[in-house]
Amino acid sequence: NRRIADCGHATIATFSYLVQSGLLNGEVSSKEILDGRRDIVLKGDMAFMEQLRPTYVSAGPRTRQFLDSLGLQPEHLPERAPIEIVNTGNAFAIIPVKTLDHLRLVKPDFDAISKLSAEFDLIGYYVFSEQTNTEGRDASTRMFAPRYGILEEAGTGMAAGPLACYLYDVLGRKKEKFLIEQGWFMDEPSPSVLTAELSVVAGKINSVMVGGKGMYSRSVTVDL
Repeated sequence: NRRIADCGHATIATFSYLVQSGLLNGEVSSKEILDGRRDIVLKGDMAFMEQLRPTYVSAGPRTRQFLDSLGLQPEHLPERAPIEIVNTGNAFAIIPVKTLDHLRLVKPDFDAISKLSAEFDLIGYYVFSEQTNTEGRDASTRMFAPRYGILEEAGTGMAAGPLACYLYDVLGRKKEKFLIEQGWFMDEPSPSVLTAELSVVAGKINSVMVGGKGMYSRSVTVDL
């Protein structure tokens, strides 16, 4: 088992719950993680978590191995949209595909994904298309992190931040707010939508805030 330095969906769920239950007031809070303090911004019953300025590493000659691990071909990549390793506190391979059909038909080889994730010190892969299931959103995504025991996840805030940075810096989508959907193509669909907001200074991303709303489901009592 591996410990993730910062977990997005758990953060959003926790702070959304604290606000909705009246246990937390105000517009700014924070949390402590392995590598320091991160701000949490509260907007109504939505919670946004701080991520760091992005860094990029190109997959370059290893592109074909990343594609093979997903059952994809080079022609499934959009033009001028390379595979990049993007890190805003946790590293993900950001992998574009042309269409929702390509996203739906991904066939992950979890052993191969784990090996590449270990080599590049990734949490996992974030595969995306700019085609979306819902009008007005910027990307539809799938997240695979078998290195951490997660075959596929329905909502990954820590990956949505790197994707927003990729859309801004690599694809030239020069805006500061992105809506990212995830979970549509799981074996048991669990749709989610994440909001990523960039702080841009002189054309450079300075920080990232990613958030959403956690929906209260049920209470469980655990005896220890």
